[in-house]
Amino acid sequence: MTEVRMRQRAKGQQFPTSDLEAYLVAFGDERNPLPETVKCLDEIITDYIIEGCHEAAAVASYSRRSKIKVEDFKHALRRDPPKLGRVSELLALDKEIKKKRKAFETDEAVMGKEGAAGEKDEDPEDGKDDGKKTKKKKTKKDKE
Repeated sequence: MTEVRMRQRAKGQQFPTSDLEAYLVAFGDERNPLPETVKCLDEIITDYIIEGCHEAAAVASYSRRSKIKVEDFKHALRRDPPKLGRVSELLALDKEIKKKRKAFETDEAVMGKEGAAGEKDEDPEDGKDDGKKTKKKKTKKDKE
């Protein structure tokens, strides 16, 4: 496999100073860390992320794929159980949140349709009541 080409990195800080200072304070540094310390942490984090992406790209390359998938990152972290566990935990949480959000959106849509289902249909052109009731579309819940 060929070595990944080095790209020019954007100059300056990649992450907000306030976030980096909060990390440093959380791990026992002073309230106002030195600017050099913040800059050093920014470089360390940026390099770590880039190296992790290169490792995942290498895994994808071994699998003869040009696109990186989540499984490639998991494979790259397989020898570091705490990080792999955290990644798996966050992915499961993300899946759960998406599932709940979808259920919430469908519940809202069903409630909105139930309120409109009993109303009579008015012709928007003349504003008169036709006496017809609107039809309610069947959802997955109605079919069950």
